[in-house]
Amino acid sequence: MYCLECDCAIQKAVYNYSTDYFGVPLCMQHQKWIIQKIEQSSVTEESLILYFLLKDNGVDAELEKYDGHKSVDIVIESAKVHIEVDGGHHNYNSKQALADLKRTFYSFKRGYITLRIPNSLIKKEPEETADYITDFLEINQRRISKRRYSPFKFAR
Repeated sequence: MYCLECDCAIQKAVYNYSTDYFGVPLCMQHQKWIIQKIEQSSVTEESLILYFLLKDNGVDAELEKYDGHKSVDIVIESAKVHIEVDGGHHNYNSKQALADLKRTFYSFKRGYITLRIPNSLIKKEPEETADYITDFLEINQRRISKRRYSPFKFAR
């Protein structure tokens, strides 16, 4: 039994508590880390669910990472992808939508693709959502690798 975050061995009692309380195996240190994130209100339940599903799929994801301009819900550096898990207000409030577009543009200028995932999708189809995102990340990582080693600046 190993922690999903740091891959350290965990005792059966810690494993049982973690899977009952968080839904995933976490060492005590990472249980405290998640509780702190939740208490600070910096992470939503839906972004946490998606984060753990991605980790379970083998994705090297980071939760609530500051990119120098803003905090991003989930970051996958190797694929140069930011994931924002959005509530309904992101669709119905024009000021919020414009702020989101500006954030997406800022990330794009720095070479990142932003995936905006609605909370409703995580609530209804969490595993399928994580699987599609995982496939997307793998394809994007391959594209990045091809560009990095191409002798042409704009090779496809």
